[in-house]
Amino acid sequence: MVLREFVDADLAVGLDLSTDPYVPLVSTLPPHATEDQARQWVERNRARWATGRGFSFAIADAGSGRGVGQIGLWLDQLHHGRASAGYFIAPRDRGHGRAADALTALTGFAWTIPGLHRVELYIEAWNTASLRTAAHAGYEREGLLRGYLEIGGRRRDMLVLSALRPG
Repeated sequence: MVLREFVDADLAVGLDLSTDPYVPLVSTLPPHATEDQARQWVERNRARWATGRGFSFAIADAGSGRGVGQIGLWLDQLHHGRASAGYFIAPRDRGHGRAADALTALTGFAWTIPGLHRVELYIEAWNTASLRTAAHAGYEREGLLRGYLEIGGRRRDMLVLSALRPG
C-alpha cells in the first residue's frame, strides 16, 4: 500500500465507498453517489491541505496504483499537540490488512510534523474491524466517550484510541 494524492481515477473508490451504509453517515460522500458526486468528493479530498483542514490521502495498491480507500490526518487540534485520523477501505477491497498498513504509514508521516505528539482515533464499539486495524497499527484503547458524536441523527458512544510520538 502507498498513500498518495487523489487522482481523477479515484472516483471509482468514491463510487464503491458510497455503497457502504456507514461511510456516507461520517463523511462528505453521499449514499450511492453519482459519478459527478464522486468526482466532487475527489476534489474535496485534494483540497484538504489547502483549506487548512489536514491531509487526505488515497490509499492505493503499490503495484498497480489503483485506489482502494481514503485516509486522513486532521490537524485542527495541532496547537494542542494532537491530531485525529480516519480511514475507509472500499467494500470490494476489505479484509486484506490494507487499512492497518495505511494507518501505520499515516502515523509514521504524522511524526514528521513538528509539535505533533499524539494521534487519536474515534471508533464505535461495534466496529470490530476498525478496532483490529487500530491495534495492528499500534494504537492503544484509552476509554469510552459517552454520547460523543452525532452520527445518522443520534448521539453515539465512541471509543478513543491513540498513538503517541515515540521517544
